[in-house]
Amino acid sequence: MDSRTEAKQVYPTLAMPVRYIKGVGPTRAKAFERLGIKTVADLLEYFPRDWAFAPQCTTIDRLTPGQTATIKGQIISVDYQAFRRVPLMEVIICDQTGSCRLIWFHGGFLRERLIPGQTIVVCGKVESYRYQLQMVNPRFVLYDRDGQIDPSELLSGPIYPACAGLANHVIKRTIHQALDQLGHLVEEFFEPGFLKENDLIDRRLAFEWIHRPQDRAMVDAALRRLKFDELFLMQAGLAIRRYHVQHSATARAMKWSPQIDARIRRRFPFELTEDQQQVIEQIISDMSRPVPMNRLLQGDVGSGKTVVALYAALLAVANKGQVAIMAPTEILAQQHFESIERFLQGSRVRRVLLTGGISGTKRRQITSMIKRGQMDIVVGTVALLEEDVEFADLTLVIIDEQHKFGVAQKGGLRKDFTPHCLVMTATPIPRTLAMTAFGDLDVSVIRHCPPGRGQVVTRLVDTGQRERAYDFIRAQLKAGRQAYFVYPRISNAQTDTALKAATEQYQVLAREVFPDFRVGLLHGQMSSKDKQRIMSPFRSGSLHVLVSTIVIEVGLDVPNATVMVIEDADQFGLAQLHQLRGRIGRGAARSYCLLFANTDNELARQRLEIMTSCNDGFQIAEHDLRLRGPGELFSTRQHGLPDLKIADIAQDYDLLMLARRAAFTLIEHDPYLRQPPHQAIRRALLERFGQRIGLVDVA
Repeated sequence: MDSRTEAKQVYPTLAMPVRYIKGVGPTRAKAFERLGIKTVADLLEYFPRDWAFAPQCTTIDRLTPGQTATIKGQIISVDYQAFRRVPLMEVIICDQTGSCRLIWFHGGFLRERLIPGQTIVVCGKVESYRYQLQMVNPRFVLYDRDGQIDPSELLSGPIYPACAGLANHVIKRTIHQALDQLGHLVEEFFEPGFLKENDLIDRRLAFEWIHRPQDRAMVDAALRRLKFDELFLMQAGLAIRRYHVQHSATARAMKWSPQIDARIRRRFPFELTEDQQQVIEQIISDMSRPVPMNRLLQGDVGSGKTVVALYAALLAVANKGQVAIMAPTEILAQQHFESIERFLQGSRVRRVLLTGGISGTKRRQITSMIKRGQMDIVVGTVALLEEDVEFADLTLVIIDEQHKFGVAQKGGLRKDFTPHCLVMTATPIPRTLAMTAFGDLDVSVIRHCPPGRGQVVTRLVDTGQRERAYDFIRAQLKAGRQAYFVYPRISNAQTDTALKAATEQYQVLAREVFPDFRVGLLHGQMSSKDKQRIMSPFRSGSLHVLVSTIVIEVGLDVPNATVMVIEDADQFGLAQLHQLRGRIGRGAARSYCLLFANTDNELARQRLEIMTSCNDGFQIAEHDLRLRGPGELFSTRQHGLPDLKIADIAQDYDLLMLARRAAFTLIEHDPYLRQPPHQAIRRALLERFGQRIGLVDVA
């Protein structure tokens, strides 16, 4: 018994290593591994990036101008005409019925491939040029077959993302081998009635049609089924996680009364907006139940999320519970704490700030008070996750900019407790992404900002306008305003790049551009003490220009800062640009965001033009999702979600909704997937997700 026969007996599943497929072996298996393909299952889910369908092969005498045709002929002559304004490769082929001219513009790369005497199969649109038939830039393949198949098949079928050592035809042949050997092991998830009702083909047939389609209709049917399955499994994983939070954990029900409400509202020296009122009602409803609240609060920059979060915190404190508020950076944690201090001045609510920069005796004193229940609200960073931080009665966790924390970090804050949880983000999230990255959360949205905010004007500044822009900024500084200068990197000392960096440009701005003003430098590699040394005078107004990296992306609230300059703005995504722009316009004065960019990249220019014409964060988020995909807004790995291989949440919204309804209905009726018809789904979920999104083994 050879090793391959033995392997088939040992691995009679889709988990069989790809090396045991006929024609692969150890060397080619390594090439497949570079494509992320280790098993047969990986191979079957290595989907084509496109499909080509060539008409059945015909003879040259049957060609008519305007049709798309496939012909086979012998190369008679090859002429590369490099002297033309647009160089071209001209090839004449003939069969027993006539001749045809083939043209490839800029076709010099074909000089070594196309040689007189070879047999070639080509597919393209037929034209007539000076009474001669021709095809321009046709697809082709050199023909060395024995005539047993129609030559058009060589130009038809899937086109795969290839790599060195694995040409398209090798990948295609290997996948066909896998389908022939093990395709019958693909498991069906759904009953025939469900498939018919939702216009879905059989799952095994979908894999067959995606890799061996005969026409575009087969491709479309296969895509619909496989996209649905991918979205369904994602939503089922989220539904399981949500179910276990709601049914396996209990939380303290918070009592609410008009008296408590009045005491809390007295802390806010303004009327809450209609959006804020609505979200507070949702939070009160959640926290009044003995099930942990698991709510996402999203709102554009400056929309007033902090006030809503503080209402929730004070409701918990009114019920004698403790609150933890966690921010991703010390700057943002400090900002939250100072904001809370302003609202709670003179209050009996006990609050404290705990960050990584606090150590020694002071830290021990703080952690001791937290453990004894002598602190009501604790604001901090990831320092709240450390072992020495124990709460006496943690009833509410508030996590700001929660996409910047990993799954393990967010779970770590809860420790042995089951508090209510409110997570917030100032990055507006498209509805499709909210149902994937945050699909296990209830979602609240604050769409409108409180009145009194200044207008923000955004302009794209090209290289030739830089000095004029500097003059404008000087005028703003002389008028008593402040400015941010943001750079994509801290330093260029270790890199060879044309991008501007904060540390080098800080020197230029301080000495050459704004020598009459105080300029400060802030970046993520600075110590907590140094950050505070810079931020305090900037908040007070004695520091005029703050040179920084994206460390200021969230949280800073300096109403007097009315100018934001973003250098090499084409290096940032739309969501990030919008976040940065949110640092200005926080006072009543008009503010200005200047995007400095020197790029000819069409996509980058398109993103920047969107920024100049739109201030609505939700519209910008939708644009960003379409242009750059979900990774720009949030890393799916941050949420334990696998990357989507075939579905596109920006394009497949209707299919996502269908999959979500089916998944949540299934988990509601069979949350542990114990029923026999659901075993294939259970196996697929455990294989696909494991513990990455907190999916427990539901055996």
